[in-house]
Amino acid sequence: MGMEYIIVQAGGKGTRLGYLTKNKPKALVPVGNLPMLFHLFRKYPDKRYVIIADYKKEVLHEYLSAFANVKYQVVDAEGTGTCSGVRQAIGRIPEGQPFMLVWSDLILPADFALPEGYREGGLASEDYIGISGTFPCRWSYSEGKFREETSCEHGVGGFFLFTEKRKLADVPESGELVRWMQQKGMKYREISLAGTKEFGLLEEYRKLGREKCRPFNRITVEGDVLTKEPADSQGEALAARECAWYEKAEKDKVAILPRIYGKEPLRMEFVRGKNIYECELSYEEKKQVLGKLVGALHDLHKVGEIPADSFSMKEAYFHKTMDRLAKVRDLIPFAGEREIVVNGKKCRNVYYHKRELEKRLEGLTCGTFCFIHGDCTFSNLMLREDGSPVLLDPRGYFGYTQFYGDERYDWAKLYYSVAGNYDRFNLKDFRLEITDQEVRLEIVSNHWEDMEREFFRLTGADEYEIKLLHAVIWLSLTTYAWQDYDSVCGAFYNGLYYLEDVL
Repeated sequence: MGMEYIIVQAGGKGTRLGYLTKNKPKALVPVGNLPMLFHLFRKYPDKRYVIIADYKKEVLHEYLSAFANVKYQVVDAEGTGTCSGVRQAIGRIPEGQPFMLVWSDLILPADFALPEGYREGGLASEDYIGISGTFPCRWSYSEGKFREETSCEHGVGGFFLFTEKRKLADVPESGELVRWMQQKGMKYREISLAGTKEFGLLEEYRKLGREKCRPFNRITVEGDVLTKEPADSQGEALAARECAWYEKAEKDKVAILPRIYGKEPLRMEFVRGKNIYECELSYEEKKQVLGKLVGALHDLHKVGEIPADSFSMKEAYFHKTMDRLAKVRDLIPFAGEREIVVNGKKCRNVYYHKRELEKRLEGLTCGTFCFIHGDCTFSNLMLREDGSPVLLDPRGYFGYTQFYGDERYDWAKLYYSVAGNYDRFNLKDFRLEITDQEVRLEIVSNHWEDMEREFFRLTGADEYEIKLLHAVIWLSLTTYAWQDYDSVCGAFYNGLYYLEDVL
């Protein structure tokens, strides 16, 4: 039979994580570019989940509704402490079924294996308790006894396996679950959680490296070779487009590309240098770099052209954006209001002004499509150690069209970094405060805003058109940045802020 059900205690406030849980529950704090809870979903995609919600439970409900791809139910906890919601949760599990009970802030290692009786086809005959081994816990368990003493070697890590729900039948509605287990004299067989990551403190979270790739990609580096592999079906589709773009660009002798060594998977030169937003440059140095980038993109756009496709224009600029916004409408605070105050500015809500936006976008006429990169932000542009620029991570399509598209899309993506500070936002270098009346969003600067005039001079692009597309790109980021609730909301509010200036 094996284990089919998992109860996740996701009701905690996560106060020790500071600003990370100001707007969302701890279970949705991203680790490795994926919400903590979703690491469990990815490890056990075929299980049935009962998720206990309390703090910011409305956010958890709507976020899971929008993005969870597993079988799940949410119960709103009654009571307080780690006991809260457990009695309700076990009520969703059939009699005689083994199950897991786990804290939402545990990320199990890739090589963690369930005991044989809890695997598919197994017959669970013993209850288990997870023993930390690698992170400190307030409670310990050894020689069949609980002790309220901090321990790594014998730490109670917030992971339990039960043969059936009657073992927890009289759990109280409030209180500390482990203390109740101690009072009940519950006995377990131990299972090691060595290698498991637990994120209870902001200091521990800050030790994580910055994630520069999306959760649908895996990046590995060996010597001078970087390998980029898809992690899911979305990644596979994007990888195919990226490889096809590089193949065409190589054939057309496009400059400033990395060396490509293979395409299944994509193996390419590991560029020794920095992303442009990481470089500390003087005004004149930034001016020179921007000139090189714009010149390279001008050359790219001259590689070839085809007749413009109005359907691709509509898809890329309007339909894609509104489809993504529709997915998160119930998730974003104030989305039901006609106006939202963002950083002191009263902004029209795009959900109520979508036809006005549609007409503005229809006014962007285009006779021909040219060869475009499609995502030329600073995050996808590097400077080698000798100062020469390298163009990475092409999108490979525009609307329904492969390779070719509206050149203004490239300029708007570059503007996104120059004036919009997208790259710092992408690294979560921002603070979002949502009050009862307004929204405050502060994004750390790329320090390129002083190049805005130079950008328009070099590109020759129309300022109104680029600023309109810039606002649309921010709005479209909402669902693309789905792995962080604050990023979803922040992208939406920032899009409204910029859109107000051009509507």
